[in-house]
Amino acid sequence: MSDVRELYQTVILDHNKRPRNRRKPDGANRMAQGYNPLCGDRVTVYLRMAGDVVEDAGFEGSGCAISTASASMMTDLLKGRTRAEAEALFERFHDLVTGPPVGELPADPALGKLAVFSGVREFPARVKCATLVWHAMRSALHAEDEAIVSTE
Repeated sequence: MSDVRELYQTVILDHNKRPRNRRKPDGANRMAQGYNPLCGDRVTVYLRMAGDVVEDAGFEGSGCAISTASASMMTDLLKGRTRAEAEALFERFHDLVTGPPVGELPADPALGKLAVFSGVREFPARVKCATLVWHAMRSALHAEDEAIVSTE
């Protein structure tokens, strides 16, 4: 279990210090905002959709290390995915951080490095930090250009 925690800290800290895709992509045609009033995290997710495919994804905002790392990793994983694949990733990630505890990293290859977030479920207040950007992404996918508030 200490290996999992060490990996969690390494990956989260890396993506927090050097977030990938912290930008508004050129030609973004979808966006949604999210706000977590419990900790003050604010995020705007941008997608450039070409038909049913996420060509590019980015984010802007401020938040804790978990929120920033989640946004960084999510935007990397979304590029080139279809809307259905992005929805499936949302469901898998949501299940990962809200599901019953597991003794080791889940063997879901679709989640890749996102599996490090499995430890977040032990800290219910942090689940909102990890999922905020995912809820915003889901709203952007559906072209629901409005602010969302984390309510999990």
